[in-house]
Amino acid sequence: MADILVLYYSRHGATRQLAQLIARGIESVPGCHARLRTVPAVSSVAEATAPAIPDSGAPYVELSDLQECQGLALGSPTRFGNMAAPLKYFLDGTSADWLAGTLAGKPACVFTSTSSPHGGNEATLLTMMLPLLHHGMTVLGLPYSEPGLTLTQGGGTPYGASHVAGHDGRRAVDEHEKALAMALGKRLAEASLKLARPL
Repeated sequence: MADILVLYYSRHGATRQLAQLIARGIESVPGCHARLRTVPAVSSVAEATAPAIPDSGAPYVELSDLQECQGLALGSPTRFGNMAAPLKYFLDGTSADWLAGTLAGKPACVFTSTSSPHGGNEATLLTMMLPLLHHGMTVLGLPYSEPGLTLTQGGGTPYGASHVAGHDGRRAVDEHEKALAMALGKRLAEASLKLARPL
């Protein structure tokens, strides 16, 4: 069974919804399992600590999740054209895995949610790819053979799955965004099987 890590940070739930859709796409491929994980929020108070287990949703990621996965889907809401600080904070702590080549050769993809169609979703997807490339991962996008890329009126790019949540964050994930997120998960799962290496 190929264990594929879906690692995300979500503040208001939109990125979590995309993560769940990507997980569905992963698990549509026989022999693949999605491992949903999140990261704790970063506090501006130095003494603040997060609980060991989140109140709801996916468990917090551990470095062992990176070592055990056969592929990685990385997701974050957009923050000024970049990933949110909690996800960046986690990635900044993976130097030992970078030195060891833990993720080298494994496939990866990225996903995001923004409040507006031109709110930086493509910039966020591209900047999220950079640490994955440094880790030696094989980064996947969405090909234009996916009809949703030309039909979408919301999110969806060749760089990865995305969602436009609206200025108040209440716009639901539409059918094209759902289809593209699931297609990305399926594509990652298929690549993971092809590129699988013994752990």
